[in-house]
Amino acid sequence: MDLQNKKITILGAERSGRGAAILVKKLGGSPFVSDFADEKKIEKSLAELEAAGIPYEAGQHSDKVFDCDFIIISPGVPSSSKIVLQAKEKNIPIISELEFASRFCIGKIIAITGTNGKTTTTSLMDHVINLSGKKSYAAGNIGSAFSEIVLDVKENEFVSLEVSSFQLDFTENFNSFISIILNITPDHMNRYDNSLENYAQAKFSICKHQTGEQIFIKNADDEILKKYSFETNAEIKNFSLTKELQNGAFVSGGEIIYMDHGKTFFSCNVNEISLPGDHNRANAMAVIIAANCIGLPQEKIIEGLRSFQGVEHRLELVEDINGVKYINDSKATNVDAVWYALKSFDQPLFLILGGQDKGNDYDQIKELVKKKVKKIYAIGSSAERVFKYFHTTVKVEIKDSMEECVKAANQDTREGDIVLLSPACASFDMFENYEHRGRVFKQAVGELQK
Repeated sequence: MDLQNKKITILGAERSGRGAAILVKKLGGSPFVSDFADEKKIEKSLAELEAAGIPYEAGQHSDKVFDCDFIIISPGVPSSSKIVLQAKEKNIPIISELEFASRFCIGKIIAITGTNGKTTTTSLMDHVINLSGKKSYAAGNIGSAFSEIVLDVKENEFVSLEVSSFQLDFTENFNSFISIILNITPDHMNRYDNSLENYAQAKFSICKHQTGEQIFIKNADDEILKKYSFETNAEIKNFSLTKELQNGAFVSGGEIIYMDHGKTFFSCNVNEISLPGDHNRANAMAVIIAANCIGLPQEKIIEGLRSFQGVEHRLELVEDINGVKYINDSKATNVDAVWYALKSFDQPLFLILGGQDKGNDYDQIKELVKKKVKKIYAIGSSAERVFKYFHTTVKVEIKDSMEECVKAANQDTREGDIVLLSPACASFDMFENYEHRGRVFKQAVGELQK
């Protein structure tokens, strides 16, 4: 793809857009960045663009947006936004940052998506590859934007690429050596016209353009993956917690087994997986299949599974104080993620729940809450709704801050209990993002020891 003398507009100035703009300039193109956000909100990104000598505008989308050969769209810009619709009317080609960066990648891409578990699985994939002596870059929706690292990747190296549905919008020919869909549950419905099928099809874009020499790994237990049809020419491999497979990974008799067309290629004890919960076993099986497909030795795969320490804000053990474990699962921004979290523990739970509600259906966790949770601390703009739904099932207290939740839990718990932050909600009512929420929780836990 020759960018010489090409004028390229990038919509969105944050990480993905900024990375794409800098890549355009490195490759000889003329980038222009437009972001509708107020200049003060994105001043750090704008400062980086200015330092790189890249022209930009903020607080508006002017007609200058359309003075280009094509547009690169950041994942935060909805396809329904006015500027996108106007560009379509003018027949200006629009591609995603993911699509753009992939055109310059000479290494092997392992692309991982799913409603839940993407970051953990991508991090585990990256960890296992690097531990084996090969080189992997973790990028995409985790760490660096794909555009930021793509020119560093050599032909015999890998990109462990976390991919959201938003990043898969506006992909034309994106394909990876291995693609993985971990699961699909309702999320971001407002972005997809409240259509679960539209959301699922966005996820299926990950395998749509793969070739017969490439591999698509999917969850054979996932009802939505089974419900909707998809297009791919890739070889399909499955993983399952519930049934044995001839071409995939499964659990049998306390062992994880990977078979390729009826022949066993890998096995290990389930206890080799360092992270708790069936969902993490499922994530690990996806990694095991991918690792075998790229030829990693069994002993290195097992060593990687055993030594992986997890990811911040995903069932992260913060502290064990007087026998009470404090777990940070701030990344659990939907009910399905909380279901997995609750399933991961057998000890009594004190649950911090709430935030900016996304139209949550709490029915799917009601029985688990009744069975496992001793008390809920409701927080954020959805606190009243959480109280109304759960107060007849379990004790619920509404708290005004994360610090109040942690202090109350410290008073209420005893040795053997678990305090779990797993909010089921977005964080923007009280925090900058879920990472900020998780850090505030960790700071509050740290204060208990002073």
